[in-house]
Amino acid sequence: MKNKELLDLYSDYLISAFGPTTGTGLAALLDGSISHDRIQRFLAQEELTSTDLWLLVKPHVRAVEAADGCLIIDDSIAEKPYTDENDIIAWHYDHAQGRAVKGINFLSAVYHAPGPDVSLPIGFRLVAKTEHYVDPKDGKTKRRSPISKNEHYQALLRQAKENHLCFRWVLNDVWYASADNMRFVKHDLDRDFVMPLKSNRKVALSAADKAAGRYVRVDTLPLEPGTVREIYLEGVDFPLAFCQQVFVNEDGTSVTQYLVCSDLSCTAEQITTIYRKRWNVEPYHKSLKQNAALERSPTRTVRTQTNHLFAALCGYIKLEMLKSNLKLNHFALRTKLHLRALQWAFAALQQLQPVALAA
Repeated sequence: MKNKELLDLYSDYLISAFGPTTGTGLAALLDGSISHDRIQRFLAQEELTSTDLWLLVKPHVRAVEAADGCLIIDDSIAEKPYTDENDIIAWHYDHAQGRAVKGINFLSAVYHAPGPDVSLPIGFRLVAKTEHYVDPKDGKTKRRSPISKNEHYQALLRQAKENHLCFRWVLNDVWYASADNMRFVKHDLDRDFVMPLKSNRKVALSAADKAAGRYVRVDTLPLEPGTVREIYLEGVDFPLAFCQQVFVNEDGTSVTQYLVCSDLSCTAEQITTIYRKRWNVEPYHKSLKQNAALERSPTRTVRTQTNHLFAALCGYIKLEMLKSNLKLNHFALRTKLHLRALQWAFAALQQLQPVALAA
């Protein structure tokens, strides 16, 4: 990889910076030892890819991977409300906010090693909306991607298999729980999965019911807590273990999660315990944005924006390895860094004003 030394410096800068991250800011931090122009050339170099990320993270993954490892696939949006639109900065619907937001929509493959409790990104894909079309509803010209998120999902999993990553489970949220993805994980990857189903998803209670087209909604299935039953999904050519998990909110209301697992030998407790590991992707997204400056770059071109995202992923990996070594989470590590910086600034100020203010 070209300019690996600059990538190392730039990712350190993303972890350390208090505000917006710029080439000028890093050049000033390094006291002119590296020019602003050189940093800009680094960001505008050949686009760094998911393959490059794997080569960087591979030694760390190999040190922690295990046969029961989990590969979590999820997407997120790095919001860029004030940056001009292009192929990767576009409007995307955010399910968490229930509205469209402007930014970079990216998918990550995050490897979670349960033993050392380490979560490392081993691949990423950007949703590039390169096609323009006229929306018949309002007559406006809009953008769309020629590649679906499910295609990105399968590409990330295929890359993991080709890289001989050691894992058993594939975990994702309800938006990727399609019959096609289930077949892909089971048949093409030869792996198992735990996935949630929407409450209106229809299932058959036996192979005979499936053959006859007799399906019922999952939210109508009578099932005791902590039990598993075998069900059949339309479009899935193998039975699944089905269980329910009920969460009670603070206001007393309850939410039921419907989970299916491709391993029929799993108990309800095993299924829910395995799926709980999917939540490791949430602190990953949060730390990437708040601790690795993912959203705090004024870069303007597709290439510089992509390479900044790549450097932010590298910053996250550094924080995750420090977390493992120092037993401090990412936010505690950043707080420690900022306290050191504040102590230095306070001491420098004391030297600049040796005479105390008069009473």
